[in-house]
Amino acid sequence: MTAVADDAPEILLRHHLKKLKQPTVLREHEKIARQCAAENVDHVRYLARLIELELLDCEARMIDRRIKATKFHAIKSLESFDFDAIPALNKKLVLDLARGEFVWRRENIIALGPSGVGKTHVAFGVGLAACQRGIKTRVATAAVIVHELIEARD
Repeated sequence: MTAVADDAPEILLRHHLKKLKQPTVLREHEKIARQCAAENVDHVRYLARLIELELLDCEARMIDRRIKATKFHAIKSLESFDFDAIPALNKKLVLDLARGEFVWRRENIIALGPSGVGKTHVAFGVGLAACQRGIKTRVATAAVIVHELIEARD
């Protein structure tokens, strides 16, 4: 048998995985196969490990796409927000909003307050949490909304 014929299954597998858009399986199948062979793992468990990696990577890519689609000018999480600096802010309410249930109730959130109190940080944190939960998100400052309205009018 020639070297080309020996490579045919691998070439065909790579082609199929590219067509099926399975980049993680394409990238990791040989490494996982070696690990499973060393551990004497059967083919079903090998496949389960491989597909689990693909699923995790797929979910991570989807989160990244949702975050990019929001066009946040900065990525800010609620974990990095200092709730102690603003004692009047209802931390429980903010964390409840981060669970995203308001979305299923078809409610909007409007944050009002003076400049510099963390409205944008909280909004971006809630938006980031929503993206991580699979929710398409839009966060806009008042200035952005006014600018969009002016452009639409013109």
